[in-house]
Amino acid sequence: MTISTDATLRYDPYDPEIRADPYPVFRRLREEAPLYYNAEYDFYALSRFDDIERGLVDHETFSSAKGDILEIIKADVEMPSGVFIFEDPPLHTAHRGILSRVFTPRKMNALEPKIRDFCAQVLDPLVGSDQIDFVRDLGATMPIRVIGMLLGIPESDQQEARQRGDNRLRTEPGMPADMSDGNYGDDAFFAEYIEWRAQHPSDDLMTELLQAEFEDPSGEVRKLTREEITIFVTMLTTAGNETTNRLIGWTGKILSDHPDQRRELHADRELIPNAIEEVLRFEPPAHQMCRFVTRDVDYYGQTVPAGSAIMFLCAAGNRDDRAFPPDGDVFDIHRTIGHHHTFGYGIHFCIGAALARLEGRIALDELLNRFPDWEIDAEHAELDSSPVRGWLTLPASVS
Repeated sequence: MTISTDATLRYDPYDPEIRADPYPVFRRLREEAPLYYNAEYDFYALSRFDDIERGLVDHETFSSAKGDILEIIKADVEMPSGVFIFEDPPLHTAHRGILSRVFTPRKMNALEPKIRDFCAQVLDPLVGSDQIDFVRDLGATMPIRVIGMLLGIPESDQQEARQRGDNRLRTEPGMPADMSDGNYGDDAFFAEYIEWRAQHPSDDLMTELLQAEFEDPSGEVRKLTREEITIFVTMLTTAGNETTNRLIGWTGKILSDHPDQRRELHADRELIPNAIEEVLRFEPPAHQMCRFVTRDVDYYGQTVPAGSAIMFLCAAGNRDDRAFPPDGDVFDIHRTIGHHHTFGYGIHFCIGAALARLEGRIALDELLNRFPDWEIDAEHAELDSSPVRGWLTLPASVS
């Protein structure tokens, strides 16, 4: 059944103008077309907070097994074992269990001294200058240092690992990404290093992945294959860098736009954790999470048929006035947030959320220690074309 909506209401996730500021469209979707259908790219979309949350926890109706990116679902490629974010239970449960042993809040919080040291190494040389770039100076360096440390990637190779991940995500402006090759592991970069690490174990996540045993859905107790490890490491490197890189950029941009709140944070650092949650709610790097619909499902008197692709617009839901009254489009570091969907919800909740939050808090604290005031140079700031929405460069004058 075709869903009719106002012809002036159009959500194209690839449109550069919409990507630059999608929130007016998101508000119209929530109010006028909470179930939206895009005929050009053949997908449905939900934009209200409660609808998104119910969908994200219903993994039987809304499957991740064909991917969580629209282009991948449409390409209908066969997923190799190990792409844990594109898996349903029981395989997803087995693979996630391996990583959950490492990415615990306690273990992540123990990294604080190292993360602060990485920030200091980047920021101290900039003290006394009149300009910094939140992305190039900090966002593109500190997060990859952290994930590189966890995986045991030598510092000399970390920027290449970051750049490879960036290149895999970047798309032509206005165009869908080509996801038809089905290659989710960077064999060219990681395979040789994984083999070296297998012969030279160390105290890092790479070694844990090589040595971990788990019970797969067939009942066999085994170790991860080299292909699975390569996929794990590729995905962790890319996700571990991109999300925090974007978070740092958006923190700089939003607090430049809200200088009074930035000054509150400088005066009272106890406000920083909630401020980071508000940044994550207000400007999530990933605007949507997609699923493959396994059975007919009804919303607002319309049927989404089995076999469809559906888009959960988490960035729209994060600003839903019903969930974040009185006005979800207002940034407020004092807001009582509860929870948002920036890291997903349900079984696919981001396994690195605790680490991203920690890095975001430390980065803001260390920035405020050195630069109490800043103003973004909007003329020279540039949004990236990656589906993970954020800044390619974000210069600012500082004092």
